[in-house]
Amino acid sequence: MTTIGTVAVIGAGQMGVGISHAVALGGYSVRLYDIAAARLPVAVGEIAANLARQVGKGTVTQADADAALARIQTTDSLAEAGSADLVIEVAVEDEAVKKALYAELVPHLAAHTLLASNTSSISITRLASATDRADRFIGLHFMKPAPVMGLVEIIRGIATSADTYDTAVAFAESLGKTTTNAEDFPAFIVNRILVPMMNEAIFTLYEGVGDVASIDKALKLGANHPMGPLELADFMGLDVVLAIMNVLYDGLADSKYRPCPLLVKYVEAGWLGRKSGRGFYDYSGPSPVPTR
Repeated sequence: MTTIGTVAVIGAGQMGVGISHAVALGGYSVRLYDIAAARLPVAVGEIAANLARQVGKGTVTQADADAALARIQTTDSLAEAGSADLVIEVAVEDEAVKKALYAELVPHLAAHTLLASNTSSISITRLASATDRADRFIGLHFMKPAPVMGLVEIIRGIATSADTYDTAVAFAESLGKTTTNAEDFPAFIVNRILVPMMNEAIFTLYEGVGDVASIDKALKLGANHPMGPLELADFMGLDVVLAIMNVLYDGLADSKYRPCPLLVKYVEAGWLGRKSGRGFYDYSGPSPVPTR
């Protein structure tokens, strides 16, 4: 199998921060890149704060946290990022954006570099076709928050080699994760099941069957879910939920995947959930307050 020592993470948003954290704790050298250079020191601060939180809970030792943070270096150079053994793309869930990024990134990749996407829904085969290494391209879908969640979905494109797949599985398992193999169909396994449930919860709200608090309470207490579906949608990001629903609707041509008009309206308003301060809950106060 390909040997991985350095990992570049392309994108320093919430998922990029979480993946960098998990990978550095796993003992790998991390190169964290973002097109907005001003975002990089903020991202490192977030990783440091999250590591400190784990130390406080006793799940990570101070020595391990310090070592992990020391393994992370930031860069605003795609050339520096591209020479890593494994590059994980964590751009927004937009196929055009990802392909445009690959067009810039591919000339800087080393011959041996494996390229992975953290996409939560988009075809790995189509994304791989926009690169020069379809055989060394794979889906590595970390769950949010990446340092805490135990699963990584592994998705092969039609051209992904056996060596690339075996290396990806071994890499994810070396981080203490459990892997599941998903075929290259829209939204794979987790989001194929989870996101339509959120969309149905939004329809339930839209149609007046229940308000935000009652819907989330019903699923937490009635189905033993740790978070209600509307709370979870806010946590994931309503723009991400909508993007996944559109991938499902377009890719499977089934009306059951039609995004709820209320979800579309919230995204149009910029009410994206926790990251924007308002979604199905208002996060401006000391505790979240339902907005409907």
